[in-house]
Amino acid sequence: MKITIPHMGNVYLAAKALFDGLGVDYVIPPMNSKAALEIGSFHSPEEICLPFKIMVGNYIQAIEQGADTVIITGSCGPCRFGEYCEMQMKLLRRLGYQVDFIVIDAPKCIGLKELMARIARVAAASPRSRAQKWRALAQAVRIMNLLDAIEAKAHEKAGYEKVRGTCKRLLHACRQEAFRCKTPREMLRCLHEYSRRLDQVPCDNSAKPIRIAIIGEIYTVIEPFSNLYIEDKLMDYGISTKRMMTPSWWMGNTIMSPLKINSPGIRMASRDYLPYYIGGHARECVGEAVLSWKEGFDGAIQIFPMGCMPEIVSKAILPAIARDKDFPVLSLVVDEMTGEAGYVTRIEAFIDMLERRRSHAVSRH
Repeated sequence: MKITIPHMGNVYLAAKALFDGLGVDYVIPPMNSKAALEIGSFHSPEEICLPFKIMVGNYIQAIEQGADTVIITGSCGPCRFGEYCEMQMKLLRRLGYQVDFIVIDAPKCIGLKELMARIARVAAASPRSRAQKWRALAQAVRIMNLLDAIEAKAHEKAGYEKVRGTCKRLLHACRQEAFRCKTPREMLRCLHEYSRRLDQVPCDNSAKPIRIAIIGEIYTVIEPFSNLYIEDKLMDYGISTKRMMTPSWWMGNTIMSPLKINSPGIRMASRDYLPYYIGGHARECVGEAVLSWKEGFDGAIQIFPMGCMPEIVSKAILPAIARDKDFPVLSLVVDEMTGEAGYVTRIEAFIDMLERRRSHAVSRH
């Protein structure tokens, strides 16, 4: 068994740490690029959404490096992602690739016994003892939580740093150095060191930067290549950003879902506009918009792939929130044909509008 995973943000670093800790053979696909997108777009149905196409590109690149098993997360909701594994398996078989899929789905969808059986398939390939396997899993979870915390810190402090670009450089260096680590323990030390460095970045605490929340469909929000590196661009502009949707949030939300105690703040915030789960993360998108307004953000940017049904519903609801709360929201739709020039122009125009609103509010007072 030689395992691979599709890229989604920093998940590959936590996965690498887990596989290193388990002592299993694995392939991390090349970082997402136009090459992966072109491969995936060529072989995928034209009308399928962007995440599907990029993931197919990841698989084929990894298979060419010897991978024979794919681990992905699942979804049993009314979103096409719930069918990804079946569709992708059939697509790869049609191309002549013999690949096994291990789908890690929520216990409420497949049952705890089936979930444990799927996890056992991965564990069976490991020569480690049971205690070592649990330790490797715990370290991978800690690494994912720490990565998300480091990203959040860098994105927030980018609006306050005295030397523009410091947080961005540290964040990129952190990812590169973490990937070179050979063991989970070494990676944890590396991440703690970069977290400390970020804490020491000289900041102007009297600054009042524009603050923008990033909301929308989970893959295009988390995976920087799919959103044309919007968080990096906003850091370059000196914008302080926040993204509630992270891999560690997804883990906690999935674990708590069977008990109906997942994301209570989001559910409360969304109840006046979207009180139901309709698939994907539509309810989270709506709830996050309301929470961002309550937290004093200047605006929010919604990002989702072309044709994403849950986010199309969210997009239809967000203007009501913008009107009721006087809270600007920009919706950006991405696919393989998205042009960077027009995309950046819309973002810059949105930032200009937020700055004018703030200047106008100050002048009135």
